[in-house]
Amino acid sequence: MTNTLYDALIAPHATNTNNFLICDDGSTITYAGFVRRVAQLANVLKDAGVQAGDRIVVQAPKTADTIALYGAAVQTGAVYLPLNTAYTQSELSYFIGDSGPRVIVCDAKDTAMMQAFDAKVLTLDMTGTGTLSLAANAASDQCATCPRGPDDLAALLYTSGTTGRSKGAMLSHKNLLSNAASLTDLWQITDQDRLIHALPIFHTHGLFVAMNTSLLAGAQVRFMAAFNQDSVIEELPKSTMLMGVPTFYTRLLDDPRMDKALCAKMRLFVSGSAPLLAETHTAFHDRTGHHILERYGMTETNMITSNPFDGARIAGTVGYPLPGTEVEITNAQTGEPLPSGEIGMIEVRGDNVFQGYWNMPEKTAEELRTTGFFMTGDLGIKSADGRVSIVGRQKDLIISGGYNIYPKEIEDVINDIDGVVESAVFGVPHPDFGESVLAAVILEKGADIAPETIAAHVEPLLARFKHPRKYILRDALPRNTMGKVQKNVLRDEFSS
Repeated sequence: MTNTLYDALIAPHATNTNNFLICDDGSTITYAGFVRRVAQLANVLKDAGVQAGDRIVVQAPKTADTIALYGAAVQTGAVYLPLNTAYTQSELSYFIGDSGPRVIVCDAKDTAMMQAFDAKVLTLDMTGTGTLSLAANAASDQCATCPRGPDDLAALLYTSGTTGRSKGAMLSHKNLLSNAASLTDLWQITDQDRLIHALPIFHTHGLFVAMNTSLLAGAQVRFMAAFNQDSVIEELPKSTMLMGVPTFYTRLLDDPRMDKALCAKMRLFVSGSAPLLAETHTAFHDRTGHHILERYGMTETNMITSNPFDGARIAGTVGYPLPGTEVEITNAQTGEPLPSGEIGMIEVRGDNVFQGYWNMPEKTAEELRTTGFFMTGDLGIKSADGRVSIVGRQKDLIISGGYNIYPKEIEDVINDIDGVVESAVFGVPHPDFGESVLAAVILEKGADIAPETIAAHVEPLLARFKHPRKYILRDALPRNTMGKVQKNVLRDEFSS
């Protein structure tokens, strides 16, 4: 395989007349047309002064040109930095100040806000009338590719920053390409596939997992601006794959049209970015005949593990380490590997592991061992045959009266109660025990379950020190854009 993203994902399609992107308005872009559009955008970036290693900040709508812009950044040797479209100017000030971009690409409506920063501002919008798109229309569709090596940076992605400042994870061509190759092979993605893409593209899942594997395999992509239940239902009979977050699957299960006949052509449903409840896994199989394939990864490592394509996809586990990726469960303090069956820190080493944190050598040294192992901050357990299960985040570990309490163990018990949709267990300060256990619980519509009933269910199943001191009934749990529950928000809300 070639060493850079452009050489592997884009250049091979120069004469490929197959459809690549099928957009919401019915328009299609062939692979060859995409390669030409990438070159046009790359020429605009070069005209804006972009050179190898320069950062390009992108906070723009999800359009075909936004994907082509990613390719153009790679072709010019730049470092692509996508940002959540919900970030405010205050949040942007940190990301832009820290990364020092040469160019900022934004929605046209945000032009004035972005001009406050020291960078060239270009615009992209849903109508194709932004300054970047218009300049590209007039540019040559041939562009010399900047030579880059496998260890050169291709992207900079900032972590969600639930504790402290967000950190910019430096991702090389090798990091991204090795992961795309592993997943394409493992999930048997080919040019006969048609992927329903309804994820955001400012995140590892939507950009690198979904788009890089599609480009590597030459698959078709039904490119949706956002998740729309009716649109996904309409596309399922024509498609073979869906990559989503758990919310996609719970919403689809709420639709009576979702059945085996609708999914007859589908061969793979993938879930990630947040834990998939075992009940969702089971209910989806009962309705459609498909076992959702759950996998595990993070910004710094891309994907780490996956349930098998052929073989048992067990609810509540994230499967086995990807080929070429080493996963150890260790004592978080000493780094010593733990035997199977014991809970510890998940550490990972391989070509997928990032190069360190931008402008943060101290944080890099704290989390990236000299052996090459990265300390994920996730707590997990490995079975005797190597299958990994996530127990929770190290920062979500509750220590009460000297006992370690793992929230997921309690959540699993609560979630087993008929009428409970989901729960989130978290710790708050306690003057005697250090921390006290609380549980936020979401009930099904119409369910009438008192906190006392939940407590009575939990009591015989868990040791006394694990029992939540209070059950808080809520309509929803706070989540980030990828569907992860934000326990830090719950801790802040109930810390008093």
